[in-house]
Amino acid sequence: MHASAKRVGVAIFAVVIALLAACGGGGGGSSGGGSQTPSGGIQLQTVSFGDSLSDVGTFAPIASAVGGGRFTTNPGQVWTQLVAQYYGDTLRPAFTIGFDHQLSAQGGFGYAEGGSTVATPANLNNFLTDVIGNVEMPVNQQVASYLKTHGGFNAGQLVLVWAGSNDVLRAGPLPGAAPTVQAAATTLAQLVAQIVQNGATHVVVVNLPNIGLSPKGLASADGGANLTQLSQLFNDTLNAALQSNGLQGKIIQVDAYSWINQIFANFQANGFTVSNTRQACDPSRTPDDTALLCSPATYTAPNADQTYMFADDLHPTTRMHQLFAQFVERQIAGTGLGH
Repeated sequence: MHASAKRVGVAIFAVVIALLAACGGGGGGSSGGGSQTPSGGIQLQTVSFGDSLSDVGTFAPIASAVGGGRFTTNPGQVWTQLVAQYYGDTLRPAFTIGFDHQLSAQGGFGYAEGGSTVATPANLNNFLTDVIGNVEMPVNQQVASYLKTHGGFNAGQLVLVWAGSNDVLRAGPLPGAAPTVQAAATTLAQLVAQIVQNGATHVVVVNLPNIGLSPKGLASADGGANLTQLSQLFNDTLNAALQSNGLQGKIIQVDAYSWINQIFANFQANGFTVSNTRQACDPSRTPDDTALLCSPATYTAPNADQTYMFADDLHPTTRMHQLFAQFVERQIAGTGLGH
C-alpha cells in the first residue's frame, strides 16, 4: 500500500531534507532478539514478499535523511521484522533504492517493496516517481528474483506473503474494477503455489484488511464503500483460488480483514486513544504526507506511534504493527509451529 500517488520534485525534496536532516536517520535495519532460544520456541529464517505493509527498508537510503525509512511511525518496526525476531531472525531488505533511482541488491530476505502490486509493472505506477523512480518490483518479480538468487525454499524458512492493497487502490470504482481485482487475487494464489512448489513448507498468506475503513477510505466520497467491496472481492477471489489450487492445507492463512475490523470496533480496549479517523503523522509537517517520511519530529503528538492506529491515511502505526505481529504469531503457533 502507498500513502499517496502525488509526485514530489527532487528540488522540493532536497529542501525538505535540508530542513529536517537534524531529525536523524535510522530507518533501515532491525535488531534480532539476541537470545539463543527465540521467543517463538523455534529458529526460522524469514522471507517476505509484498508491499509497503511489509517493507523493512527498501527506501531507507532516501528516507533516512529525514528520519524515515519504513511506512509506519518511524523508527518503529513493521510486522514482518517483529515476526522474524520472534523466530530468532533479523529481516533486512533484499534491495534498496537510492537517489540514483536504481535497485541495489543487499542480500537480505525482505523482498516486499512499498508501492508494489501483485503483478503490474512498476512503470504503470506513480508513487513518488520524481524521487524514487519507477523501480519497485511487483510480487511476481520479487518471487522470481528470490528464486533466481536462491534456487528454492526449505523447511527452515518462514515465508510471509501479503499483497494486493495497491491493486485495489488503483483499480477504480465497481463494477469496472472487478476484473482487475479478481485477476490480481488469482495471480497471487498462483505465486503462492509457486512458492510451495519450490520447497516452502511454512507459508503465511495474509488477506487484505478492510481498506475502506482506513482514513483514506473514510475520507473518500462514498465513505470507503467501494474500497471495502473491493477488499472483500479480492479476499473472496484469493480464498477460492487457494482452495482450487489445493493450497489451503499447505499454508497458514491469516485473516487480516476480520482482525482489523475487531481492532476498529474496540480500539480503546486495544490501547489506542485515537481511532481510524485521524493519523499520527502530521500532514502539514510530514513530507508528501507519507509514513515513509514520518519521524518523531513530525508526529501529531509525542506518543502518537502508540496512541494512534494509523501513521498516515493508509499505513499502521508502530503499535498496530506490534499487535498484528502478535496475532500472526498466534496463528502460526496454532498450526503447531513454535509457540
